[in-house]
Amino acid sequence: MPKDQPRGDRAPSDIPARTPRLFVEQGFDADQPLRLGKEQSHYLATVLRLEVGAPVLIFNGRDGEWKATVTDTGRSGVTLELEAQLQPQRFGPDLHYLFAPLKHARLDYMVQKATEMGASRLLPVFTRRTQASRINLDRMRANAVEAAEQCGLVAVPDIAGEQKLPQALTHLEAGRTLIFCDEEAPQADPLAALAAAPAGPLALLIGPEGGFAPDERQLIGARANVVRLSLGPRILRADTAAVAALALVQAKLGDWGGGARPAVAEG
Repeated sequence: MPKDQPRGDRAPSDIPARTPRLFVEQGFDADQPLRLGKEQSHYLATVLRLEVGAPVLIFNGRDGEWKATVTDTGRSGVTLELEAQLQPQRFGPDLHYLFAPLKHARLDYMVQKATEMGASRLLPVFTRRTQASRINLDRMRANAVEAAEQCGLVAVPDIAGEQKLPQALTHLEAGRTLIFCDEEAPQADPLAALAAAPAGPLALLIGPEGGFAPDERQLIGARANVVRLSLGPRILRADTAAVAALALVQAKLGDWGGGARPAVAEG
């Protein structure tokens, strides 16, 4: 569960600065009470010791962010009453993030940062030199939800099941531009390389720390709509490369600048 976070300038003046914020699965109906599940009820009632009348901020990735009030903390769980919508539902650019899985805490970090940076889909890709052998998708989902809760997001990226590299490339739509983080890219200026990207949805691919095997590089290069992206003169760890590459893409093509790609459609 997330720690309660300072709300900064986003919160109306009647909402305390450390009001807890939760992602919930249920749909929202202002005329119906919302009963939380066992884990979230325990967090609010036992860990935070919220009482009836306490405010909670909630979002579900479909109906924006709402202010709610605790109306019951009984044995059957915490019940909330929806009061007002604070943010409408918004979706970031249609940006898939494909990555060779990392181990343990570094994977947690990368998932959190990719969520914060606006990736709409996270897809683990196994390559020949990938070090991790198994992926805990539930843990990935929990890290993405926690990042969204803590950073004021109203959408959580889709967590896709792991795929081998050839399968992942085959399943990318033909019209989706693949941005391939490549230390051998002929264009050293990453912003210049991104300026040549065609309009449309994006996918960003970062490989393992041993790099891609020669035949894998050939397979990636054979795909249409590939932009090879340099990340500078230094060798970056994979989790650092994720942040650097997503920042470049969002600044040049995403919702940080004027060249924003189409937003992810609801559903």
